[in-house]
Amino acid sequence: MTSATCARDTAGTLAGQHTVVMGGSSGIGEATATLFAAEGADVVITGRNQDRLDQATRRIAENSAVHGKATAHRMDGADQDDIAAFFAQSGPVDHLVLALSSSAGSGPFAELDLTDLAAGFEGKFWPYLRILQAALPRLRKDGSVTLVTAASAHAAFPGTAGLAAINGALQAMVPPLATELAPLRINAVAPGVIDTPWWDRVPAEQREALFEGLAAGTPVGRVGQAEDIARAIHMFALNGFVTGVVLDCTGGSNLAAGR
Repeated sequence: MTSATCARDTAGTLAGQHTVVMGGSSGIGEATATLFAAEGADVVITGRNQDRLDQATRRIAENSAVHGKATAHRMDGADQDDIAAFFAQSGPVDHLVLALSSSAGSGPFAELDLTDLAAGFEGKFWPYLRILQAALPRLRKDGSVTLVTAASAHAAFPGTAGLAAINGALQAMVPPLATELAPLRINAVAPGVIDTPWWDRVPAEQREALFEGLAAGTPVGRVGQAEDIARAIHMFALNGFVTGVVLDCTGGSNLAAGR
């Protein structure tokens, strides 16, 4: 974890606050939107697929005992025009969560297609930067931005050098952005292995065996759930005294001693 700097406390809950979750149609983004809406926030989720967004909005309403409001807006985070159009009509934003995901750029380095790695940067790194720049005029002066990165940024798992490059680049920007953009608070959550649709590309039986093996080497004895990361993001949004932090949320899998 990096050292935090000071910022003014926010209110005790997110009730009535306008939050935007980019990449909110599934997984970590959806879990975050569900938690925020349950607390009474006015949540907008974005994604590229309108059907998936509509389904997520229904699940959020069903699963969170919603006290706030959850709405969907179709937007491609890699499209500058889409980004500009969204913030042109968004109104003020109290909290921004960047939860876009991409598996492009993974694989053994000796066989890594650098075009695929470039696609990984285009799918996550550059969208995060474009969105944050476009959002700045709309963000509350002392609001928050939370980037969802990945623990692969500083792990040593074979086949993740490309993912480490993408997420490590984002994480390296967090401390300087926190000072440059203050009192806006900039933080990041770096998840370990989380059971989300990101893993759906792996056959179910193989995925189950992989998760069991990873859980056995983790101090908490399990892989993560999207809700685990959502609670960390909620803390960053709510705690006005935390900024410039990259928080590992890995169940302790990054600890040298293991279980």
